[in-house]
Amino acid sequence: MKQERSKIKSDILLRVRLLYVLFILAGGIVLLRLVWVQLFSAEVAYNADRLSSRIFTEETIAAQRGSILSRDGEPLATSIFRYQAAFDFASPGLDSLKTFHEQADSLAKLLAAFFKDKPASAYARKFREEHARRYRLVNPRDTSYLRSEGWLARMLDRLRGEEYIRRRIYDTIRDHTPVNIFPREVDYAEWEVLRRYPLLNWNMGMVYNLVERDERIYPQGELARRTIGLTGDRGNYGIEEAYRDALAGRDGRAMRQRIARGFYGRVAGAGHEDPVDGYDVVTTLDLDLQDVADKALRRQLEAQNALWGTTIVMETRTGEILAMANLGRDADGSFSERENYALGRSMEPGSTFKLATMLTLLDDAGMPVSTVYDTHNGDPVTVGPARNIRDSHRGDHEIDFRRAVASSSNVYFAKAMWDRYGITGKKQQYSDYLHEELHLGQTVGLEMLGERKPSITTDWKVPDPGVMLVKMAYGYRVRLAPIQMITFYNAIANDGKMISPLLVRELRRGDRVVERFESRTIASSICSRSTLRTVRECLQAVCTEGTASAFFRDTTRVRVAAKTGTAQITDARSREGRYYLGSMIAFFPADAPRYTVLTTIETRAQAGKAYYGGPLAGPVVKRMVDYICNRNYDWYGRVERDGPRRYPERMKGGDIEQIRRVADKLSPRTSFDERTGWGRASVDSLSNVRITSLPDGRETMPDVRGMGLKDALFLLESRGLRVRFTGQGTVTQQSISAGARISPGATVAITLK
Repeated sequence: MKQERSKIKSDILLRVRLLYVLFILAGGIVLLRLVWVQLFSAEVAYNADRLSSRIFTEETIAAQRGSILSRDGEPLATSIFRYQAAFDFASPGLDSLKTFHEQADSLAKLLAAFFKDKPASAYARKFREEHARRYRLVNPRDTSYLRSEGWLARMLDRLRGEEYIRRRIYDTIRDHTPVNIFPREVDYAEWEVLRRYPLLNWNMGMVYNLVERDERIYPQGELARRTIGLTGDRGNYGIEEAYRDALAGRDGRAMRQRIARGFYGRVAGAGHEDPVDGYDVVTTLDLDLQDVADKALRRQLEAQNALWGTTIVMETRTGEILAMANLGRDADGSFSERENYALGRSMEPGSTFKLATMLTLLDDAGMPVSTVYDTHNGDPVTVGPARNIRDSHRGDHEIDFRRAVASSSNVYFAKAMWDRYGITGKKQQYSDYLHEELHLGQTVGLEMLGERKPSITTDWKVPDPGVMLVKMAYGYRVRLAPIQMITFYNAIANDGKMISPLLVRELRRGDRVVERFESRTIASSICSRSTLRTVRECLQAVCTEGTASAFFRDTTRVRVAAKTGTAQITDARSREGRYYLGSMIAFFPADAPRYTVLTTIETRAQAGKAYYGGPLAGPVVKRMVDYICNRNYDWYGRVERDGPRRYPERMKGGDIEQIRRVADKLSPRTSFDERTGWGRASVDSLSNVRITSLPDGRETMPDVRGMGLKDALFLLESRGLRVRFTGQGTVTQQSISAGARISPGATVAITLK
């Protein structure tokens, strides 16, 4: 027996020892595991990160994109926040069905009255259906334990209500998927009203998530859309793309803690960083001029059944672009801002390039303006190796330089260039002059907005160098974009100083100017003073007796200098018919230029439609000149600091000398613009001064279409007319046609849109 007991005892001890060993081994393994995890393994950090990522998330707070503004601060592109309330109908705050139904019914009535899209019953039905779908009580548990409770506990349960007992004995299934309750997104002002409604005011806890979205809008619609630009899936171009980083600002960040699926609350003191909104980009665009340019160009494109066109208005002294309209034909025959033709279409300009030929002949070759050539009455002639050179009109034989410019003679300039650069073998000197002196081989500084590089040869190793030279004389075998042509003409208007065009004035944050942009001087002078004077006189002759005389022959209002151009498009052979590019470039007032205007239109030769530069582009340029003259009826002139005032041109009809005398007696206020060097004199009481000896047609009805109400009233009432008006905006109709005889006291009705 003792032996058996001893054996049992030893077995028990062995088992105990084995257990001790196992416990020690297990403890050792656990200890080694802890040491490994703490010191050598990345599991702790990994698991901590996994847990943290499920609970916390870093939210990006989007910065508000800056606006693009006109020169007067009108929004061309801006961003607004849109809001939507994403409800969690399974939120514990909505568990009380009685309270939820009361609050939801009240909210339904308010939303129906606010959005007016459907009755309150439809909203209430949706709320109840979504709540029933997202929050359910299922699978009742064993309720016997309720009977085993004491009488006091059962009485308290009854007092708490049936809903409380149901939640105790049922399993709860919650679907926290957010549900949008607004029929559309709302703006900030609307949200400020809605947030005070039941449930939306958090009166039952955090039951919804406010979803914010930054939406880009363009208040002016299609106006200057290619210039303003776009970013996103539909393309990246224009100011929106060029100033993307400045407009975008810097996003902020905030730590959020998960409350329920799709719902997070901000964690206080967790490295929150506020967003920095983007800069506002202030452009040089004048909204009124842009609107007039768009309408005038659109009207002409429709009338001539053209393909596309562009109109640019530039301020002479500053290079600021006041308007840039680009319209192309859509598939349905309408016109829209399809492409920035002003910057991106590099084409043979035709006779507007003769300005470069004029400067070359006068300044580089030293040709006298009295030089005469026989232009052969419009018949085709051979000049050097080039055949079939002809003028587009008849009537001219032997003409001088001035007449050649006015009539835009191809033969004259072809002969003059061949004699001085072809026969003498100075082709390279010619192209060097175009590049180095006239700076026509380079862009003008708008590359980031899509400006195409011009093409003017520097290599005369071509199969037909002589033909190329002759054709370059009247605008072929060279390619320039409209923006480069108007910059070139603007240099002549600007006393020979060539400056880069300016489309963006400054970057702002609120009222604070962060960065201001100025025009860059490309060349302080592109020609001599004598050549400048001669060329200006010749360009004025184009308007008084030449190819633009149909539009600007009358100089009683304002003198204009201009050049027309027509080029047959040689790269359109795959298309049926003949295609032409018609242009006109003008600056005015001719003796003290303030504005330079260009219009270029591409069209196809069609019966009864224009394709020469004058008839094709002239009506648009004429409209812009008239509008600017009518709008600016104050007196403008160069003002020397602390020096005498002078008024070289009155921008609205009237006897200039008579107005000067009256204005001087009234001691007008003057101001000096440091940027432009121009002064402005305003005569406050001029409208009360009767001037009876004005010979410019005070007995005839002026054309006030395109003017604002203030300008139209001033002009019409100054002629003794009584004015009735309807609408708002600019004048589109007048009951008395322009040019008709009027008598003081007559009534004229004008319509504004």
